[in-house]
Amino acid sequence: MLDAVSVTVREAGEVDLAAILALYAQPDFNGAAMGLDEARAHFARFRLYPDYRLYVAETGGEVTGTFALLVMDNLSRKGRLSAIIEAVVVASGRQGEGIGRAMLRAALDIARQKGCYKAALSSGFGSGRSHAFYDSLGFARHGVSFCLDLPEAKP
Repeated sequence: MLDAVSVTVREAGEVDLAAILALYAQPDFNGAAMGLDEARAHFARFRLYPDYRLYVAETGGEVTGTFALLVMDNLSRKGRLSAIIEAVVVASGRQGEGIGRAMLRAALDIARQKGCYKAALSSGFGSGRSHAFYDSLGFARHGVSFCLDLPEAKP
């Protein structure tokens, strides 16, 4: 691992969308990037959820990582909240510098502060390096995750 850099994790704003889209467009991230205008519309809708936020990591004033955090209400577990961490990505040339670790620590701190009883994330089968990273942070492989790709609705 390279020497850790100083990382600031903060809630993303619309001004960060171009940098976030560039992170999503990286070949080693399996998310499909969208255009900036479409991203602005999604971001506005995203912010309507009561506790669903997008965050960025900055190093030296540059956006070098991002993740989304959803804190959900539950009827089970006596109403205790749970958190889902989604779309974790670090700039390919900056991996191994502690940016991902800083982002996940921030996500877990936020989840704890909000009273979540658990934080979950998922990762694809071919992401062995990511799996080792999540293991190193104390995440346990739990249960089985199922996914079904849904066809786009036709207007």
